[in-house]
Amino acid sequence: MSTLTSSPAATTLASHNPADGSLVGEVPVTPTASIADVVARSRAAGPAWRALSFEERLALIAPAGPTLVARAAELGDLLTREMGKPLAEGTGEVEYCGSSLEKKLAEIAAALAPESFEDDATTSTVHYDPFGVCAAITPWNFPLAMPHSLVIPALVAGNTVILKPSEETPLIAQAYADILNETLPADVLQVVHGADDQGKALVAADIDLIAFTGSREVGCKILTNAGGDLKRVILELGGKDPMIVLDDADLEAAARFAVRNSFRNAGQVCVSTERIYVDERVASQFEDAVLRLTAEQKQGDGREEGVTVGPMISERQRDHVLQQLATARTQGATVAAGGDHHGNFITPTVVTNVDHDMDIMREETFGPVACIMRFAGDEEAVRLANDTPFGLGACVFGGDRDRAGRVARQLTAGMVGINKGCGGASGTPWVGAQQSGYGYHSGTAGHRQFAQPRVLSAEK
Repeated sequence: MSTLTSSPAATTLASHNPADGSLVGEVPVTPTASIADVVARSRAAGPAWRALSFEERLALIAPAGPTLVARAAELGDLLTREMGKPLAEGTGEVEYCGSSLEKKLAEIAAALAPESFEDDATTSTVHYDPFGVCAAITPWNFPLAMPHSLVIPALVAGNTVILKPSEETPLIAQAYADILNETLPADVLQVVHGADDQGKALVAADIDLIAFTGSREVGCKILTNAGGDLKRVILELGGKDPMIVLDDADLEAAARFAVRNSFRNAGQVCVSTERIYVDERVASQFEDAVLRLTAEQKQGDGREEGVTVGPMISERQRDHVLQQLATARTQGATVAAGGDHHGNFITPTVVTNVDHDMDIMREETFGPVACIMRFAGDEEAVRLANDTPFGLGACVFGGDRDRAGRVARQLTAGMVGINKGCGGASGTPWVGAQQSGYGYHSGTAGHRQFAQPRVLSAEK
């Protein structure tokens, strides 16, 4: 959790550990009046950065990978203190970003390499050129991985980047930018710190591309405000991800996934499993397994050994989840496990006897809550799963993969896993459907969203 504090010299952003409220550190807030100057410096740095070859840009970005790996323990500890997730997950986030960077750079460069086409009369080359200045506005739940997923493809494409990290996790984002800036030219990557005012000023500034990961509500505002001068926009937004458990599923495996994916990062994941639909013929067995595995979760400060569920990021997010639970109770839902809280901690919670008239089955929760609803037949499962304006991830668990695949193919989510989470193989995009995405990133298709296709043609 963060607070903006004023001193006679400057305004600072203080970051506090959500587990115990202790001060982790502070960064200077970027005055909104200075954002135009930040953008001007970014634009001035653009021509020289764009003029470099892919190989030259990659050579300047690549050293960040080994540095992240070497400092994973230190940075993972900072990430956990600032955000709250278990230390193993915080360290793993840093290590993954560092160890995979070399492969990621090669993948982006391949995606953006010129392509040649020809017919009987014309030869054409499609070049993927930078837009110019990219604003990367990122969330707090994966405070290093999310900047990484937007900043790196934008830089490789030849854009200069202004990173505006969440005000909840400014320290780890600044540490990440500092590592990249050890080898990047001046002003190619800059950081703007602050809350809503800084984000709004950046969106309104003279930039060319906005890459945002966050809530649907903020994404809608960004899209509206960017529309006046048709700035390019990439939005990865929230979800209300469904899980379908068919009657022939491995119920123990399905329950393990449900518990893990509902409570991981205290449920503060865009593709958390929030709605679980289970065939009524096996529902009792599945619910028993979920309750047993939920009772095995260990909650506490992420730096304590064995902790699997940390705190909510802030009182505001905690209160949002508690209000949903309170409303669900009044609407007839049963809290079968959990539902308690102390400080910013909410006990892993299982809710049954739910239906789609309840807010908790329709609005994003973003907390450690798993809702279980029974269905009769595959058609009803699909109808219930698709009864949402969201469409980020989904999954289907079933013993007959062909049948599970047929069910999965009917879901409106952008990414669907069969007997697994929704993440795809290397090279596939991270993509949302409906109101969970506007554009997308990662994979060949996603990397190209950070570049302007330009077709050069000549007669044969």
